[in-house]
Amino acid sequence: MKKFKFQLETLLKVTRMKKEDAEVKFAQASRRVEEERAALQELLVQMQEGQRDYDELTGEGKSITVGRIMMFNSFFNWKRTQIENQQQVILKARSEKQQCLNELMKVMSYLKSIEQLKEKRWKEYQAEALFEEQKMLDEIGLQLSIRRT
Repeated sequence: MKKFKFQLETLLKVTRMKKEDAEVKFAQASRRVEEERAALQELLVQMQEGQRDYDELTGEGKSITVGRIMMFNSFFNWKRTQIENQQQVILKARSEKQQCLNELMKVMSYLKSIEQLKEKRWKEYQAEALFEEQKMLDEIGLQLSIRRT
C-alpha cells in the first residue's frame, strides 16, 4: 500500500505560519496597549503632582501671584490636552488589538478546518489500509483452504 500523503500539506504549513504571524502581531498590539496605558497613568500622576503643588501654594494664609496662577493654569490645560490625546491613542491601540485578535481567530479557524480535513483523510487512509490488509489475509486464507482440500 502506498504511503499516506496529505494533498494540502503545503497549505497547512502556510496556514500555520500565518497563525504564528498573527499571534506575534496580537502580542505586539497587546504590549502596545499596555505601554500606552502606562503612559496615560504617568500623565495622570503628573497632573496629581501639579494639583498638589498648586494646593500647597494656595493654602490658607499663603499669597500667590497672578503669574503663578497663570503658569499653573497653562500647565493644567497642557496636561489635560496630553491626557485626552493619550486616551485617543489608547482607543486606537485597542482597536488595532481587536483587529489583530479577529485576524488571529480567523486564521485559527481556517487552520482547524484544514487539520480536521487532514485527520479525516488519515482515518480514511487507515480504513483503506485495514481493508486491503483484511482482503489480503482473506485471499491467503482461501488459498490455504483450497490447498488442504
